[in-house]
Amino acid sequence: MPLFPEEKSQRKLETLRKKEEEESVKILSQKYDLPYADLTILPIELDALKIISEETARRSQTAIFQQTGNTIRIGLRNPDFKETLKTLAALKEKRYIPELFLVSQSGLTRVWALYQKIAAESRAPSGAIHVSHEKIEQIQREIKTADEISARIKDTQHTRITDTLEVILAGALALDASDIHIEPRHDTVRIRFRLDGVLADVALVPLKLYALLLSRIKLVAELKLNIRDKAQDGRFTIRTGTIEIEVRVSTLPGPDGENVVMRILNPKSISVEFSELGMQPWVAECIDAELKKPNGMILTTGPTGSGKTTTLYTFLKKIHSPTIKIITIEDPIEYHLEGIEQTQVDAEKGYDFANGLRAIVRQDPDVILVGEIRDLETAETAMHASLTGHLVFSTLHTNNAAGTIPRLLDLGVRPSIIAPAINVSMAQRLIRKLCVHCKTALTLTRELEEKIKKELAAFPEKVPTPEQQLWTLFAAASGGCPLCNHTGYKGRSGVFEIILVDKNVEQLVLREPSEFEIMKEGERQNQITMRQDGLLKILIGITDFEEVNRVVGA
Repeated sequence: MPLFPEEKSQRKLETLRKKEEEESVKILSQKYDLPYADLTILPIELDALKIISEETARRSQTAIFQQTGNTIRIGLRNPDFKETLKTLAALKEKRYIPELFLVSQSGLTRVWALYQKIAAESRAPSGAIHVSHEKIEQIQREIKTADEISARIKDTQHTRITDTLEVILAGALALDASDIHIEPRHDTVRIRFRLDGVLADVALVPLKLYALLLSRIKLVAELKLNIRDKAQDGRFTIRTGTIEIEVRVSTLPGPDGENVVMRILNPKSISVEFSELGMQPWVAECIDAELKKPNGMILTTGPTGSGKTTTLYTFLKKIHSPTIKIITIEDPIEYHLEGIEQTQVDAEKGYDFANGLRAIVRQDPDVILVGEIRDLETAETAMHASLTGHLVFSTLHTNNAAGTIPRLLDLGVRPSIIAPAINVSMAQRLIRKLCVHCKTALTLTRELEEKIKKELAAFPEKVPTPEQQLWTLFAAASGGCPLCNHTGYKGRSGVFEIILVDKNVEQLVLREPSEFEIMKEGERQNQITMRQDGLLKILIGITDFEEVNRVVGA
């Protein structure tokens, strides 16, 4: 399209004006001792632009135009401007490293216009969500039940999708949920929280909201938006004050859409003292003695979600001191422990459990934690470490403590190594505790009395059991109360069984024993099973028969 002379003159004047503006900013940059950047021509990274909102950028007269890791390049008009300084301080709190450049107003205007290219759902930082500590505290005060979370989610359906996701995450933190499940159906979408190990319905949301919510979750977890027919895994971080809570995201294609599970790794969940694990006094005494030994191996077994990681981390925290070096190899690192060297398996780089463990031994550790023994090579390397002056903690997949040695034999480990290497084999599960606000007294019928006495008769002789007059039997209230989200249970405790590898067990191992033979040795040591541990907790009113039967069987 041809330009008229007047229009040509205006274009020329505009070009000259912008050139003069850039020249003046270049001169001014020398005064402030800052590098100059011409944002009217520089390429702008949209991912970097997303780190702060358009509102914040305009208010503080700034624009983030490039990012490399945690280092960001940020253009600004006046380095002494109060709002600019506030924004820079906030970015540093989020662990960004700002590199400052003086820029023109025209350059900022050009960059701000690019916000229009970013969908409303994608304006927060990729890979991290900031939920203020005040907001969490507010939601914790306002939300006590799943019903209240459901109502709050409905209130956000006509606002930003970020608000909906923040309510779901903050609600999960307020209720101490370990997982969030988002499950699409043909006509609606169900949101469930895992509370004390059991899934509970929280809300139903329309499919239209689910589509936006899925895109938002994928964006912050750095998953591919256009892949819907394959499983994907990602992660992001919730920052609340000075605490960082990692969230692991897994998507799985289904007939009605992608199922989403968000695993919340809240550091608060592992802040458990040794005395709070729920071990019987004589069991805790045995474990305490084993933790004081300079070498050997402690193996704990149980399915996913049985509290093995929490128990082992509690052991590490109990023995940690400035005089010893502790190194872990995990897959993945679930929680970060201060003062302990933690490493993560990376199969693509050849850093698996076996190779990593060999490297760790050369680092002069006193204590080693191996996340899981999966194969013969890892098992033998870990056991050799325990035989050469190291205290080793690890996990193994078996149903009970007695199954540990047969499982190692099945992997191919030589009995002559197993016997001297292992100090103690332990199994555990997590049972829900009765809600102290609504639990109801249980009537002791003749039939129930006989059942309890029969189970107590099978206890090892020297195990102390409460007299009948001291039994305090309770059951979960039907329908529960608002404080336990109408489940009748609130909080969890461990049930444990251990077998010490003493001289008798060592000799038995050399004969490649069955699980039953090892179990009989455990009885000889006056050790109880997880079921018996659960019964003792029933008799003092911590839990009930229904919960123990659910977790460890009738």
